[in-house]
Amino acid sequence: MNKDGSENKPGVSLKSKAAAAREERLKTALRANLQRRKGQSRVRKDDDQSKQS
Repeated sequence: MNKDGSENKPGVSLKSKAAAAREERLKTALRANLQRRKGQSRVRKDDDQSKQS
């Protein structure tokens, strides 16, 4: 095991490690965007309801 907690497995190339890291970053960004959009839609929904009242 390396210092960063990853394991050095034979047959795992640098490209595949980079691809896995990129995929993880994309997943994280997607989750963050989803949460942000949910928050924005809640604010819009609350604004629409307060205008109708």
